[in-house]
Amino acid sequence: MLTYTRPIAVQDPGLSPSTTTQPTQDYQRRELYLFALYRVLEAGVLALLVFGPIATLQPQTGHEGLVAAVAAAYVVLALILVIHARKAKNVVTPTLIGVGIDILVGSLVAYAVPTATSGVALMLLFNVGSASLLLSLRMGLSVAALASAGLAAGYLWTFLVEQQQPRPMAELMMFTVSFLAIATLTHQLRVQMRATEALAARRGAEAVRLAEINELIIRRMRTGVLLVDREAQIRLANEAAMLLLGESAAGNRSLAEAAPELALRLSEWLRNGLSNDTPLRLGNDQFEVVPRFARLLANSDNTLIFLDDTSLVSRRAESLTLAAMGRFSASLAHEIRNPLAAISYAAQLLEESRELPDVDRRMVQIIHQQCMRTNSIVESVLGLARRERATAEHVELVAFLRNFIEEFKQSVPDETDNITLVAPQPLVPALVDPKHLHQVLTAMVQNARRHGHLPGEAARITLHTYRLEDAPVIDVIDRGPGIPEAVVSQLFRPFFTTSEHGTGLGLYIARELCRANGASLDHVPIPGGGCCFRISMPGQHTLLPA
Repeated sequence: MLTYTRPIAVQDPGLSPSTTTQPTQDYQRRELYLFALYRVLEAGVLALLVFGPIATLQPQTGHEGLVAAVAAAYVVLALILVIHARKAKNVVTPTLIGVGIDILVGSLVAYAVPTATSGVALMLLFNVGSASLLLSLRMGLSVAALASAGLAAGYLWTFLVEQQQPRPMAELMMFTVSFLAIATLTHQLRVQMRATEALAARRGAEAVRLAEINELIIRRMRTGVLLVDREAQIRLANEAAMLLLGESAAGNRSLAEAAPELALRLSEWLRNGLSNDTPLRLGNDQFEVVPRFARLLANSDNTLIFLDDTSLVSRRAESLTLAAMGRFSASLAHEIRNPLAAISYAAQLLEESRELPDVDRRMVQIIHQQCMRTNSIVESVLGLARRERATAEHVELVAFLRNFIEEFKQSVPDETDNITLVAPQPLVPALVDPKHLHQVLTAMVQNARRHGHLPGEAARITLHTYRLEDAPVIDVIDRGPGIPEAVVSQLFRPFFTTSEHGTGLGLYIARELCRANGASLDHVPIPGGGCCFRISMPGQHTLLPA
């Protein structure tokens, strides 16, 4: 996939004691294993000296059997310890057992071969130091004292029991001091090593965390980002870029195949270094995008492509325009209501006249009704600008639509248009603001009368109400030429209109009113011609019990 690879998550060792323990234990297990491998090397060297060709060159001491048994046992124990070191859950016990075996073997060899005491002591010096790297200071000094005691035991046995002259006492004291000193120094080295390891782990975790944050920012940013190499192959892409490029970029690493126009822009920029700020359309949804190019590094062949979605700017501009419209509507409402109130009052006075014919009285009633409707529309527009919440009521849609059709037929002068109601079910309850629903239906029917008929023919409009998956639905259907696919994506954008005399606010306000009622307004294509706008309202759980 053409997405950023997430780095491996590593916890920060500085966050809690539990996070510092895991890296330290890993380091200690590795050191224990290396110590065990070195013990195998020591055992092998000792076995070579005892059983190898050079064994005949060694002076005879009378303890050759003891030395051979110790060497053989040491090899076996060293192999067992190196196997156990791989599975050890802690390092203290294996270290103490291992260094104890080292001291025992060294003491026995020093006793059996007095001339090898210096070599044995040097060998134990390294073992004591290695053990002190894995143990606490007290345990390290105890191991050093135990090694010194082992050499001293061999010294005393030779001097007191066998009545032989051992090596000088000064040599034993120097080895004892060396053991204690190496234990102390290696423990200090251990402390510094652990502090350095913890610091490195913290810095590594911080670097990984920063890399994850940067990756998340780039991946979630709304600007599309592409990394393209010199062969115009897409190496990396964030989610916004994949969305803008559409399905053509899925599994496709060639920029020329994923976005041919973008590849041409890139080649022009590489050739002359000039940027083209003309928006281009990408993907199946035809997003308007302005590409920007930049070198990844000064001398790099890789290019960063930034895809700025101009629709975001358009939506911000629409928001500003709608906010301005709301302020303008608020200031204009008073000016509209004054003449509207005067017309309504005059209509009421005419209606009270006894000499008014019945036909004119009906006209006066229509004037009064439309004044009330116009005032309701002004209130809805103001409520939309102020984002006021709808006042939902339980409405029976079949009866509501019958009244709406009768009222609409009386209010329009053109009686040739045919508006019919289709209701397969006798009752379709809904929870909606009736004023908002009336305004939405009025906008939909007026839109169908203007655009939903063939040239020279009257409009045929059908209001179809039913239940779809337990949700009340109203379809406003016409038999006109339909809506072109290029226009469908912009139907509900404010101020978008294909009419010279339209404002482009009808469908937008209708959808916003539906959203205020928890409903939705969508365009549903009809095969074979015609147009359908579907109003889907909340389901049965929000209604009165059946």
